[in-house]
Amino acid sequence: MANQDFTAMLKDMMGTFPVDTSAMEDVFKNTAALNEKLSSVALEAAEKSAELSSQWTKETLTKMGEISKVKAEPADYAKAATDFASASAEVATENMAAFAEIAKKVQMETVEVLMAAGKEMSEEATAAVKKATDEVTTAAKKAAAAK
Repeated sequence: MANQDFTAMLKDMMGTFPVDTSAMEDVFKNTAALNEKLSSVALEAAEKSAELSSQWTKETLTKMGEISKVKAEPADYAKAATDFASASAEVATENMAAFAEIAKKVQMETVEVLMAAGKEMSEEATAAVKKATDEVTTAAKKAAAAK
């Protein structure tokens, strides 16, 4: 009994329970696909935010051009500053609402992607467990028949 070949026994045992590496490959592929979808959502939001920011800056600079022009009366400077402040507050409100819409869309798309991924993972896990159960049952029957 002391001279048993444990390597051969271990090899036989592992041969009885085959390991399927395709499951790990599928996990890697699914993770990469999920990351691609989430990155797409984030990049689209960043692009829209950058466009909105750029547009807001251009509008502000245009309005600053008006405030910097020479005026005939000192009161005209105060009126120009008041008009600029009023217009800036209005544009800021509109742009903040637009940023909020971008954030809301990102949130909704992220939830949709994650829900779809969760459903897909659940279906794949169910299939993998069924397959593993079938393989173990087959291996157990073979082992019982060999005795």
